[in-house]
Amino acid sequence: MRFISTRGGDSATFSEALFKGLAGDGGLFVPETLPDVSPFLARWRTLPYPAMVAEFLALFATDMPPAALLAAAKNAYACFPVPDSPVPLVSLNNAVSVAELFHGPTLAFKDFALQLLGQLYASDGRAVNILGATSGDTGSAAIHGMLAVPGAHCFILYPEGGVAELQERQIACTGSQWVHPISIRGSFDDAQAIVKTIFGDSAFAAANALAAVNSINIARILAQCVYYMDIVLKTGANEDNAVEVVVPTGNFGNVLAGWMLSKMGIRGLRFCVASNANAVVSTFFQTGIYRIGTVTPSLAPSMDIQQASNFERWLWWHFNADPARVRTAMSDLRNGGTLTLTQNGAPPDPAIRAVSCDDAGIRAQIGRVWRETGYCVDPHTACAFSAFRENHAAAAVVLATAHPAKFPKTIEAVTGKRPTHPSLEALLDRPLERETLPANADAVKASIARALSRR
Repeated sequence: MRFISTRGGDSATFSEALFKGLAGDGGLFVPETLPDVSPFLARWRTLPYPAMVAEFLALFATDMPPAALLAAAKNAYACFPVPDSPVPLVSLNNAVSVAELFHGPTLAFKDFALQLLGQLYASDGRAVNILGATSGDTGSAAIHGMLAVPGAHCFILYPEGGVAELQERQIACTGSQWVHPISIRGSFDDAQAIVKTIFGDSAFAAANALAAVNSINIARILAQCVYYMDIVLKTGANEDNAVEVVVPTGNFGNVLAGWMLSKMGIRGLRFCVASNANAVVSTFFQTGIYRIGTVTPSLAPSMDIQQASNFERWLWWHFNADPARVRTAMSDLRNGGTLTLTQNGAPPDPAIRAVSCDDAGIRAQIGRVWRETGYCVDPHTACAFSAFRENHAAAAVVLATAHPAKFPKTIEAVTGKRPTHPSLEALLDRPLERETLPANADAVKASIARALSRR
């Protein structure tokens, strides 16, 4: 299978897209076709999770041996407590369940894709160094995933003061000579823009063997499709038995993975995107207007994003694979900060509803869920519970995207109980090791060059 750019100027095989990340024309790679996976459901229901991942990826990674995909998947999920079934589904009441996606080594849903990416890079054997931007969880998951790749340097950009304390410690307290945390004087959007600019310099990226680990990398999105498949199989979701999946949303990659699966012959999935105070994505799916504003720091820092990269992929399918319309839309956003896609006030996608939740709402939802069920949710997952402002009779699954122990101060202030996890407590006495740079691509490129010159 080929992967083509949303902007029409590049194409690649799966392994080429895996290493390039960003397309050469500045767009994002998407599969040229979405296969019908419904004929495989009966078989996948009988398989352990890693085998299902391998068989799903084999539909796209047609230039990689199936045996290599299976080995990579088995190695990736071996670090989860239950490798063959890493997505516990916890029922809170008759209607609402929680899919806990935080049982990987860095306690966040990003582990599902980034542990696999590390194994895929390792199986290829070529030299690779990774460059990524994080609003909290991507960085640590990428670092841990790349432990599988000998000699790989990890350059992780994050907004100075813009991630939770323990999220920063997971990134900047490794003590590893291969890990290079860079705090940027700016927002996550600034860090993400720097990453895209550096990958836009193809000569620099190639000379330094840079690969992308942000969700601009299509391999990450495909890996995340599989836990939606797992939810479908566990809930029995189908056309006559629909399940709404409520997804905390920042960069739009998590919900896009489920939305893509719903276009692959899987019926019965509906989606609700849940934003924090940076509600640009939620506002768009409510009104059809995407207006980029200023990032508002919040209690859910991984969602403090205004420019959601994966929105461009949704646009590509919305525009019926017309790259010219994508280019125009992205130009409108880049130049004016606003894009309008609405007809007669109708929402742009009937399969996606949207809610948002400010800091007061986050505290309220943490408290409500705790009082009513005894279940503890992190601030990002709390945004998803704002989807249930009234009694909710329809079946719903909330994606719990991070372990509450990553945000102990917020949780303790509301519930009176401080959540902990041994892997996080071990970081508290370690020194922070990071470089702080201006929000400037040239400064970051110079830092990368210095680090790699010392190899």
